[in-house]
Amino acid sequence: MTLLEQNIDQIPSPCYVVEESLLRRNLALIRSVAQRADVDIILAFKAFALWKSFPIFREYISHTTASSLFEARLAKEEFGSKAHTYSPAYTEEEFEEILDCSSHITFNSLSQYERFASKIQGRASVGLRVNPEYSEIETELYNPCAAGSRFGILAQDLPAQLPGDIEGFHIHCHCESGSDVFARTLIHIEEKFSKWFPQIKWINFGGGHLMTRKDYDVELLIKTLQDFHARYPHLKVILEPGSAFAWQTGPLVTKVVDIVENAGVKTAIINASFTCHMPDCLEMPYQPAIRHAKGQEANGREQEEFVYRIGGNSCLSGDFMGWWRFDHELQIGETLIFEDMIHYTTVKTNMFNGIGHPSIGMLHEDGTFELFRKFTYEDYRDRMC
Repeated sequence: MTLLEQNIDQIPSPCYVVEESLLRRNLALIRSVAQRADVDIILAFKAFALWKSFPIFREYISHTTASSLFEARLAKEEFGSKAHTYSPAYTEEEFEEILDCSSHITFNSLSQYERFASKIQGRASVGLRVNPEYSEIETELYNPCAAGSRFGILAQDLPAQLPGDIEGFHIHCHCESGSDVFARTLIHIEEKFSKWFPQIKWINFGGGHLMTRKDYDVELLIKTLQDFHARYPHLKVILEPGSAFAWQTGPLVTKVVDIVENAGVKTAIINASFTCHMPDCLEMPYQPAIRHAKGQEANGREQEEFVYRIGGNSCLSGDFMGWWRFDHELQIGETLIFEDMIHYTTVKTNMFNGIGHPSIGMLHEDGTFELFRKFTYEDYRDRMC
């Protein structure tokens, strides 16, 4: 029995639970990669932003990356250091405050640079996002280098001589990718942009480097980065993964609240929602793992014993997934644990249908549970004005 299962009675339902021991495991690996490869690895808030856990993060890393004013403020006010900030489009109303919260400002286009660069005046290091027009991401929804992408400047559109205040390039073309993908992508990046490398001081290879996944070749990543350093020793290298920090660090704990049957299909309805609380499951889509159950494809065996579809508690007709095979008949009130529900899920939730947001907490290494927040009706009401 796991530490979480031993202490399940402490945990409200539904609840996202960050397990401290698993988080520290990831952070230790990431710190090791950063030290051995001599790079900066910083946390991308777009995948994980639970600020009450930041004291633990600060033991391992020193900076974060932001893509909006609120994320930049979170970096400065809660993480305690200014953000590496990139936005597809800054606005006049927000830029000054973003600048105040940022150590690095990256522009998505030359027109954005021309509009705002004069306001920086040495207060942050200035970069440009560039697009290598190459990515091995198969899902177009997540591919920033797809044809016609709105992200980044093409090599053909860069001036031969960069403006004097440009100090870095930002390149993002991965999504939960392996180090072999990075090694292949790097060839294209250098072919497109290495002629500008003498003019810059840093290069940010973005996120999507899933170095904490079990089958990830960490040694290849380190060697690839070391070899890049050997070719361009003057460049400071930055990686900004999000998922890698929170990968497999905790579940969403739910309960079965009803079991309904229609046309031979048994659906276990839980006190959480896929569309509200696990949106990537429907957007991607992928079928998450449920502890002590085996996921299976629809294959004509859905009506067999102990096979259930899982339904959310919103009014959206499509708020369900399936199928899972259990080793027993599910009971109302039974706990279901959805694995790996911390990265991205926690930052993408919503309160559609007035569905209560799951609580958020941390299970510490000594088995004590710390409730970070329990959400209330007022949280829903105040979002609606």
